[in-house]
Amino acid sequence: MPQRRRCCERGRCQDSPETGRGIAGAVTHRATGRAAAWLDRAGTVAAAEGILFVGGEPKVGKSLLVANLALALAAGKDRAGFRIPAARRVLVCQFELPTPQFVARLASMRRSVGAAADQNLLVDTRAGGNLLSAPQGLNHFLNAARQAAAEVIVLDPLYSTHDQDENDTRSMAALCQSLLRLRDASKAALIVVHHVRKSIGREEIGSAFRGSSALHAVGDSYLLLTRPSAHLSATVELRFQFRYAAPPEPRLLQLDPHTLCFSAAGLAPSKAAAARKKVEQEHVTKALAGLGQQARYNQLREQVMDLTDCSRRTAQLAIAEACRHGSIVQADGQYRLPF
Repeated sequence: MPQRRRCCERGRCQDSPETGRGIAGAVTHRATGRAAAWLDRAGTVAAAEGILFVGGEPKVGKSLLVANLALALAAGKDRAGFRIPAARRVLVCQFELPTPQFVARLASMRRSVGAAADQNLLVDTRAGGNLLSAPQGLNHFLNAARQAAAEVIVLDPLYSTHDQDENDTRSMAALCQSLLRLRDASKAALIVVHHVRKSIGREEIGSAFRGSSALHAVGDSYLLLTRPSAHLSATVELRFQFRYAAPPEPRLLQLDPHTLCFSAAGLAPSKAAAARKKVEQEHVTKALAGLGQQARYNQLREQVMDLTDCSRRTAQLAIAEACRHGSIVQADGQYRLPF
């Protein structure tokens, strides 16, 4: 019999001998069939019967964000720019931290919502060692979900729930079938934390996940966490991809290191806006003047980047343009202003 822990008073957790019977109301944002409109244009998190994959590079904050969302869903309270229309029953199956440490993390986050989530957020304390890819493991998660009356199941991370080769499409396809069976039998939405490939492009989201060709066959929504540009104060940038709807604009989040809670930090700079950013010749001459009589290429490029907050490529193009127009002069490996 899987043990669960339920959030309680004073930010601690106690063993729950039986699961509460209250089931949250009807889903407010349901797409056709099983489409999970998890994050619509208005930023709503809606617990439909779908699968949301959350990914990013190691240590970017995937598990923290998912714990934030689990707590917000259980409390029925908005969080980090996402609207939560109603409270949901949430079962967390996490494999990264010992249960007491994970519960302590939830207790820190709980201060921002109070006791609102206490009856709806449960932790499967016996999730470790159970594999979705094995019949007995799948049965464990199904039984835990039914006993918790879960509307949302969190699996964090995916690689701890199986023993398959994530680089093998056939193995990942079999694992995805287990995810579908868990979703269908439990009638709950799944939030699955997963890693991304080592090298991904700026425009990749769903295709950035390991085993992406198989995941694309079952995922309804994809949320990718990336590290924002160094000049931004935000902790992470979120990018979205939906199967059945247009995604919202990328957004920024800021993490409070004391409460471990994310808050909205505005929209991420768009690619179009960055492409329109132009460095003029006077910016290059001003950068060079700030360095003195002359400077080497790398020094000048860095000065232009610092002055205009542009990319390295933009600074390189601006220096070349200034040379062509005679605004600066190159000689003996040095750049200087014309006499």
